[in-house]
Amino acid sequence: MKILILGGDGYLGWPTAMYLSARGHEIAVLDNFAKRRWEMELNVEPLIPIRTLHDRVKLWEKASGRTMRLYVADLRNYGEAFAAIEDFEPEAIVHYGEQPSAPYSMMDHNRAVFTQTNNIVGTLNVLWALRETAPTCHLVKLGTMGEYGTPNIDIEEGFLTVEHNGRKDTLPYPKQPGSIYHLSKVHDSHNILFACRVWGLRSTDLNQGVVYGIETDETALAPGLATSFHYDDVFGTALNRFCAQAVAGIPLTVYGRGGQTRGFLNIRDTLRCIELAIQNPPRAGEYRVFNQFTESFSVGELAQLVEKQAGCLGIRVEIEHVVNPRVEAEQHYYNARHKKLIDLGLEPHLLSDVLIESMLHRIQEHADRIKKDVILPKVRWTGASGESAKAAPAAAQTAPRS
Repeated sequence: MKILILGGDGYLGWPTAMYLSARGHEIAVLDNFAKRRWEMELNVEPLIPIRTLHDRVKLWEKASGRTMRLYVADLRNYGEAFAAIEDFEPEAIVHYGEQPSAPYSMMDHNRAVFTQTNNIVGTLNVLWALRETAPTCHLVKLGTMGEYGTPNIDIEEGFLTVEHNGRKDTLPYPKQPGSIYHLSKVHDSHNILFACRVWGLRSTDLNQGVVYGIETDETALAPGLATSFHYDDVFGTALNRFCAQAVAGIPLTVYGRGGQTRGFLNIRDTLRCIELAIQNPPRAGEYRVFNQFTESFSVGELAQLVEKQAGCLGIRVEIEHVVNPRVEAEQHYYNARHKKLIDLGLEPHLLSDVLIESMLHRIQEHADRIKKDVILPKVRWTGASGESAKAAPAAAQTAPRS
């Protein structure tokens, strides 16, 4: 198939492009390199040095013997988005092309407005371009499990059947997003649902959990094919950050009590989920939602897993509870369904000591690049700023395992 990857320079976009190319698809990547500018603003950078997208495309073509096209375009510019889609004529689009960080969206007014404008307008431009030039193209959109929040009921896959005053209907699952970034994803979902219902487009909304991991089969082919692994407080995710802290000799900073429970998945499973969605497209006019994660852990449990495995490698680790910079429930019920991708054939790579050990070894290779001053949380949801104070640890409430 002809597949266009939006956000092809990113942590997930670049490995996805190589993964699908290696499986025989004709791939094009599109990016405006904004993420690299945001990193420069905050003085953060990926742990493993990464080449430019232009260089990585050339390296991939040399390593794989397959061609890959590259578009430099900003999705906020409708003309640029339209031109790329019209030129490439994709049969499927994988949409990662958004500002991906909750902390970044909560830093200040300008970044909050930018996040919503960038994400919502960019997606709406893509939808309109599909309507005008590629109405049969399948849009695979990266959403987030964060759209749901932490309701005190089971989280279904996108929709909930409701009975009210003697009548019944199946409606989009209620959303309780936890940041300006997550709000932008909710707006995206509504716009995509509208486009499918009214314009007859077809889309799969992948509500993804927290991704961890450094390597895929394709990034391991050559040093220059690495993807952007972050460990800082803005773009780094919990497990990745904990592993970097362990190697750097910094206490693992668990926010609050550590009972916040979320869905997690290996980066390799992200690639497989994308492939499964593309191989099994929805019908014209259908908007569907897959919850894309494989396991649930509390933040405190992740820290304990890293502490245990680091100890096996002779790395002494401390766990420190810090004041939670976010406004979120720290003790809550969490039971989210994630059956649809399993039914399509996903065979998960579950988190294991072996995987954590491999991540720690990989990070050790670049330990001299860890900037210790970019790890502690500086962005507070309430608007306060400054160093995080210590918080008294508490036992995490056990959440149902999925």
